[in-house]
This record gives sequence, C-alpha cells and structure tokens, in this order.
Amino acid sequence: MKPAAFDYVRAESVEEALAVLREEGSDARILAGGMSFMAMLNMRLARPKVLVDIMRVAPLARMEEEKGALKIGAGVRQARLLAADGLEHAAPLIAKALPFTGHAQTRSRGTVCGSIAHADPSAELPLCLVTLKGHVHLRSAKSVRTVAADDFFTGMMATAKADDEMIEAVSFPTPKGEGTAFREIARRHGDFAIVACAALVSATGIRLGVGGVADMPVARDFPLLDGSALDDALNALAWELDARDDVHATARYRRELVRRIGRATIEEAKRCRA
Repeated sequence: MKPAAFDYVRAESVEEALAVLREEGSDARILAGGMSFMAMLNMRLARPKVLVDIMRVAPLARMEEEKGALKIGAGVRQARLLAADGLEHAAPLIAKALPFTGHAQTRSRGTVCGSIAHADPSAELPLCLVTLKGHVHLRSAKSVRTVAADDFFTGMMATAKADDEMIEAVSFPTPKGEGTAFREIARRHGDFAIVACAALVSATGIRLGVGGVADMPVARDFPLLDGSALDDALNALAWELDARDDVHATARYRRELVRRIGRATIEEAKRCRA
C-alpha cells in the first residue's frame, strides 16, 4: 500500500514546526519516529496534507530530571531511554515496561512521546504515564500548557491535544520508595498487549494501572489489601472497565486477566518494595 500524497517539512526548530501546525491545523501531523504513524499512512487511515519532521530539532532530544520527574523530550527514541544509565533507579517502572514495547528494531526508531501521542490503549508507555500520574507538556505557537495523564487520554487513540499543538515533552515522576512491577499478556513478544498491568506499592497503598482492556489506559488507587479483599477489589475493577471484544480476545477473557495478572503484578511490586 502507498500513502496519499502529502507535503514534507523538515523543521529545524520548534517554532518552525509550530508555525506549520498553526497554518495547516488538522491537515498537518507531526512525524517523529513514525513506527505507528507510517503504517497508518500506508493504509490511508491517516491522510495529512503536510508532515512535519521534528527529528532534527536538537532541544527535543533532551532527557533530564526536573522537579522530581524524568522529563523526556519529543525527539528521544525508546532505545536511547532504555539504554540510559541509571534508568532502573530514576524510572524503574519504565525500565521494566520498555522491553515489552515492540522490538529492538522498532525501539531504535520509535520515540517515547510518539507512543504517548498515538494513544493506543494497549501500548505500554501510555499505561506507565497514567500509572505514575505523569504529565504531558503541550505547546502551540501561542501557548504552553501541561496536562495530567489522567486528563490527556480521552478515548480510543484520542487525546486532549489540539490540532495546532505538539507534545514537547512528557514527565514521569521519579520513585519515592514505592515497589514497582509490570506484566502483560500478548500473543507474541512485541505484540500489543491483550492486557497489561503496572503497579506501584507504597507504605500506604496500591496503585494499579491497566491497559488493553478499555478504550484507554486507566489506573486506580487501593489501600494495602491482601487475600480475599484484594480479590474483591480486582473483581470490581475488572467489571468497572468497559472491556472490549476484538480479534485478539473477548471482553470476558480480558476481565479474567485483570484479576489474575493484576494480582500477580501487585504481589511482585510488594516484593520489590520489601
């Protein structure tokens, strides 16, 4: 398959990219790694008139710890983040989840922010962002704003980003003594998850994130539960989520995985904290 015709702009600065977005609106799309978006172009699921390549914009390639969070620029590739020194200490949940994100070949091209922007409900990085209560830094030609992860994802591959905005960076809060764990079930390693779970366990409670079940990743907070009380909480969560049937799994199977994988992920996070 071949994409529909489009104009290509290789931006040399953030301002140049934003000027194109301001001028073209919904007819323009940002291109970074392109691992998800190029497939959509080839299948003509996306038909932008203009593609704005941002991978030569040096400031977008920054990674830094800032205000208790790991801030990742829009040009940072997934492989670079995974190979970063000290990632397991600065962002242990990300270090555990990234090996499940595609394959080495796709991680060498795909960007962290690109996965967030694509907003696939089965993807690992959006799930981690929601679980960690991270933030998305959006910028347009006229304004800058920061959106909490819980408010950024609005539906199936839909976000709160406006047509004239781009993701400039995302922030993953650094740990404060929590135990972390990540697990997922997929048909093959590197496939999108049928169900994925990410857990944080602190001295006072549990936060469990679930992806692949509903139209977007969700996370819920629980007190420190064990035994049947934890089973009851996971069962309630499984039924709360608007689980979907598709070619990969039924809604019923997904709910069962939430119960089983959710418990296993929480127990692993408890052991990690201990």
